[in-house]
Amino acid sequence: MRINTGIWIAGRYSFARKRFRVINIISLLSLGGIILGVSTLLVVMSVLNGFQKLSRDLFTSIDSPVQLVPAKGRSLDVPDSLLHAIRRIEGVGSALPFAEGQAVLTSGEHSELVMVKGLTDEAHAKLMRQKREGRPAYGADDVSVGESLAFRLGLVPGGEVRLFSPELISVGLQSLSQPYLLPALSLTDSRVASLFSLQKIFDDRYVLASLPVARNTLLLGAGSYSGIDIRGREGISDDELVERLNRWVIANRLDRKFRIRTLEEKYSDLFAVMQIEKWASFSVLMLVIMVAVLSLAGSLAMTVIDKRRELFYLRCLGLEKPQFMTIFIVEGGLTGLVGTAIGSALAWCICSAQESWGLVQLPSRSAFIIDAYPVSMHPADFLAVGVTTMLLCLLVSFYPAGQAAAIATTHSLDSKSE
Repeated sequence: MRINTGIWIAGRYSFARKRFRVINIISLLSLGGIILGVSTLLVVMSVLNGFQKLSRDLFTSIDSPVQLVPAKGRSLDVPDSLLHAIRRIEGVGSALPFAEGQAVLTSGEHSELVMVKGLTDEAHAKLMRQKREGRPAYGADDVSVGESLAFRLGLVPGGEVRLFSPELISVGLQSLSQPYLLPALSLTDSRVASLFSLQKIFDDRYVLASLPVARNTLLLGAGSYSGIDIRGREGISDDELVERLNRWVIANRLDRKFRIRTLEEKYSDLFAVMQIEKWASFSVLMLVIMVAVLSLAGSLAMTVIDKRRELFYLRCLGLEKPQFMTIFIVEGGLTGLVGTAIGSALAWCICSAQESWGLVQLPSRSAFIIDAYPVSMHPADFLAVGVTTMLLCLLVSFYPAGQAAAIATTHSLDSKSE
């Protein structure tokens, strides 16, 4: 009952009509600071999420969100029965084999280590639909090269290139003493059919080709592939898909032969940098909220001083130390709750408007593949910001609550009267 009394008094101190005083201005500034800090932090985190989602979508234009790769070695056999079994798993939308690996690309006097990825005809057609291209990127014996890579090597559509596996270098050295290895050194020339621009990593290093060209380049035998690109059906999250595939692998005792690799695992360095950037922004912008929270502590301490006489009367009426502390801890918590709720609602409205109408445009539309800042709201971010703000508000409330509780130990009005 006494705890409820402390909560009721805290509500009166927080929401009752007040006279115009400096202490009220400080309280309003504290509340406004929390609202501004929470909304700004959530908007920034949502924009960073949007860029991360955009980058991920660009990755999935060539790579799938989930891949089945060999547990050991660099190749696996992919019979039709295996593809049919994977496609029958609930939630799987497509399963297409691919060949991928490092190769040396030479053109004239230039050469560079690149990544070659061979796509099935179905994956190639899907990529063209995604890019809204009417013509195929490459033919049966042609390749498509990333724009940045082509610029460095001086490649243009129609130019001749040569691709070969780095393993042929060691074979070439052995052939000096073992001439029977010379047939393995035969190289085939390819023609650059087109240049593509998808994502910086792909544009800098990747060469796309048909499966036969990629397998010949990477010295993979017939029926051997680097892995299987697996995409989920509409409405199935990547986490659900990974979980179902892992269950299928374990249930069929294939865990020693295959493993599941996610996009985040394959490009772990890049996604780790994105996460560090996001949470570094969280830490920096949390300082804005910290300043507002410290102002809240000051306003609560001033409230204790302003209410000395009333608090002493409450002491005389029977309130004890826990109830005095409850008053100011609850008051700080209520201010944090109101500020967090309003700030979160404001951030949601801003992000929703940006997502729907693209109100804030990027500085130079021609330099980006999108016109406006992307946003992606994650409930976990809203929860993290809200919980952190509430904990800070409750934490700083302990000091003024302790000051108020000291009144519970006094038996004199002299030191409490103005």
